[in-house]
Amino acid sequence: MSTPLELGLDTFGDVTVDGSGALVPHDQVIRNVIEEAVLADQVGVDFFGVGEHHRADFAVSSPETVLAAIAARTSRIRLGSAVTVLSSDDPVRVFQRFATVDAISGGRAEVIVGRGSFTESFPLFGLDLAQYEELFEDRLDLFAHLLEGGPVTWSGSTRAALSEQSVFPTTASGTLKTWIGVGGSPESVVRAARYRLPLMLAIIGGDPRRFRPFVDLYHQALAEAGAPDLPVGIHSPGHIADTDAEAMDQLRDHWKAMRDRIGGERGWPPSRPGEFEGQVGPGGSLYVGSPETVAKKIAATVHALGATRFDLKYSAGTLPHGTMMRSIQLYGEEVIPRVRELLGRTAAA
Repeated sequence: MSTPLELGLDTFGDVTVDGSGALVPHDQVIRNVIEEAVLADQVGVDFFGVGEHHRADFAVSSPETVLAAIAARTSRIRLGSAVTVLSSDDPVRVFQRFATVDAISGGRAEVIVGRGSFTESFPLFGLDLAQYEELFEDRLDLFAHLLEGGPVTWSGSTRAALSEQSVFPTTASGTLKTWIGVGGSPESVVRAARYRLPLMLAIIGGDPRRFRPFVDLYHQALAEAGAPDLPVGIHSPGHIADTDAEAMDQLRDHWKAMRDRIGGERGWPPSRPGEFEGQVGPGGSLYVGSPETVAKKIAATVHALGATRFDLKYSAGTLPHGTMMRSIQLYGEEVIPRVRELLGRTAAA
C-alpha cells in the first residue's frame, strides 16, 4: 500500500447494561463513550468515529458535540462521524459544526457522510421519506461545494440557494477530510468517485471479499473522471478479548439481541443457530477473538480489498462499558501493531 494504513474504532453510543443487567441511562452512556475515546487515544488508535442515531437504543444524536468533548481530552487521535446522516441535516450547519470540532482538536476532524441505515430522523425533522434519494444527492452536492472553500454559489431542489455566501468558521487547512459511507450499491460507489471523495464501505454481513468488485469500480470511476486514486476504508463490527472463546462468549448474547431486535423491525427472521459463529469465521464480517485472531482477519481483509483504513465497530448493543474498554486496550496495544507486522510481511513477500 502506498498510503499508510490507519486503524480506527467506531461506536454508535449503543445503550449498554451495567453489572446488574439494567440499562445504563443515555447521559452515562455518552460519558462512557468519551472515556472510551480517551483510552483509544492513549493506546495508539488512529481514528475514533461516533455515529448519529435518533432512537432509544443509541445514545448519540449529536456526534459533533460528543467529538468536541473528546477533542478537548485527547491529543493525537483523529475524530469523526460514523456516519453523519446528511439527508436529514443542513449541509451548511454540518460543515460549521465539524469546522468547530476541527478547531478544538487542532485539525483532527473528519466527516463520514451517508444516508444512514435508519430513517427515524426523517419524521423527526419533518422530511418526506419519498425524497430519500433526492435529499441525499442534493445535500451532498452542496456539501461538496462547501469543501472547496471560499464564497459558495449553489442551487438545488431541497434547500434555499446560496449566492456568493461565505461560511464560518473556516478551517486551518481550508477544507475538511470527508468520506462517503456506502453499503455497497454500485450507484453509491460511482457517486463517491464523481465527487472525488474517499470511499468508506460498511461491511456488516457476509464475506468481505465480495466487496472487491465495488473497490475496482470505484478506482475505475476515478480514473475515468481523471481523478487521482483516493483512500478506501472499511467499517465492520467486532470484539476482542484475551482468548477466542472469551470474546465469543462475551459478545454472543448481546449480538443476537441486537440482531434480532433490528431484524424484527425490518422483517428479517430471527438469527439462525450457528449464524453468529459463521460471521465470526473466515468468511464472515465479525472480527471477534483474541488479538492474534482479529489481527489476522483484519490484515486479510485489508489486503484483499486494498484498503487504507479499517474501523472496528467495537460497540455491540448492550455489551458493557468495562468489557468494551478491555477490547479497546487490546486493539490498540496488540491488534494494531500485529496487523501492521502482518501486512509488512505480505508486502515484503
